Amino acid sequence: MREVKKMQMKLGEVNIGDIEFDLRSRDEIPKLLMGLQHIWCTPELREKVFEILEKIVPQGTSAETGRPGMELWKILVLGTLRLNCNWDYDKVQEMANQHSTLRQMLGHAFLDQSYQYPIQTIKDNVRLLTPQGLDEINQVVVKAGHNLVKKNCEAGLKSRCDSFVVETNVHFPTDINLLLDAMRKVIVLTARLCLALGVGGWRQSMHNLKGIKKLYRRAQKLKRSSSQDETKKAAQQEVIKQAYGAYIEMAHEFVERAEASLIDLRRKGCPAEITMMHIEGYIKHARRQIEQIKRRVLQGEIIPHDEKVFSIFEEHTEWISKGKAGVPQELGLKVCIVEDQYQFILHYRVMQNETDDQIAVQITQETKQRFPELTDCSYDKGFHSPTNQVELEKLLDNVILPRKGKLSVKDSQQEHSPEFILARYKHSAVESAINAAENHGLDRCLDHGLEGFNRYVGLAVVARNIQLIGHIIQQRELKRLQKRQQHYRRAA
Repeated sequence: MREVKKMQMKLGEVNIGDIEFDLRSRDEIPKLLMGLQHIWCTPELREKVFEILEKIVPQGTSAETGRPGMELWKILVLGTLRLNCNWDYDKVQEMANQHSTLRQMLGHAFLDQSYQYPIQTIKDNVRLLTPQGLDEINQVVVKAGHNLVKKNCEAGLKSRCDSFVVETNVHFPTDINLLLDAMRKVIVLTARLCLALGVGGWRQSMHNLKGIKKLYRRAQKLKRSSSQDETKKAAQQEVIKQAYGAYIEMAHEFVERAEASLIDLRRKGCPAEITMMHIEGYIKHARRQIEQIKRRVLQGEIIPHDEKVFSIFEEHTEWISKGKAGVPQELGLKVCIVEDQYQFILHYRVMQNETDDQIAVQITQETKQRFPELTDCSYDKGFHSPTNQVELEKLLDNVILPRKGKLSVKDSQQEHSPEFILARYKHSAVESAINAAENHGLDRCLDHGLEGFNRYVGLAVVARNIQLIGHIIQQRELKRLQKRQQHYRRAA
């Protein structure tokens, strides 16, 4: 049994529309909660959001019978709070249990203060949100924001498009530390499974893991000689080869032992097939890293970039070099956003093995489908290609897309026109939107897997847009308050 929100209020519960906030607060929490309050207090908007939230309930789940689950409204509040404040689940749990205004937004009465949210309950329920549902909610929220800042959209939307890197939660990858990660999981999971099923051979698993780690540390500390003496260089290279050889030899030995244990477990009819599949996945990672270390160190081969994996836990992680000063590389995925003139993020796209010029037309088409009133969009040079220039001009009235290379006379005149130059100046404002997005969750993704990454980005965008709605409402109410205070002072 799961409901969006119980409409029947409890004794002592404060109506969400009556919750009061400090209008002079500069923190993001009151702004987000005021945005959520606006959603709740606008019946048409609330119904649309609730209709989307109902889609995340598994098919066949009854709203009348069964054990009650967390209300979908609470899931939305806690999910957006986590991303908007860039918190982990521990901080979300603490605030949900102790922050009085937040608890009023969650629907708790003063007689209900003893209820405490377990951290696993918050995790399991926030993960019910889907990237598709969050995209739909974002469209509804942005349109609600437009209704606040302008009477209608007939004047058209002018947007800015750019991409940035959202890092995954991984350490810096080297072939030897990726092998250590794989071996740690192989040994720990195999030993744990064998112990549970009474199969021997892994009693000293932790001692063996320490032995592998010792060899890893020894190989890690060795550096190539910078001496001009070729004899010393060759001697040092031989020491490195011996250390790396001993490391991968021990790793290979335990990989074969793990494979033999899995064969033995399957022969005995082991019921834990999913765990064994996970172990086989880590064995595959270990074998790949052993082979690459052998090719790189022992055979002197250069490993092609497309053969490398940068995390065995977050396999979607990419090595991205954007040429920024002081940032030689970033580990994660690129995210492209389209921001309008009112600072709302209209649309976003997680880019996997894609460049800016490959997705320029597609993300513009998707944004145009969601917001037909879009008329203008500016890009940087990374989005340019001759095909993109033609296709984007078919979609939009005004396309601000600087060309690469030497310009023709016609193109030079266009790019030096006052309108084009003014639009280019305004385009730099998208960097402010990117910086705000990074400060509100999109600096590093703390969720696991590609699905978790997409959900994380979607929640951050929705939370940011709801916060902007709250900021608009807060500033309007603050101006009204200041006018009243001035009136009282004059009357006195």
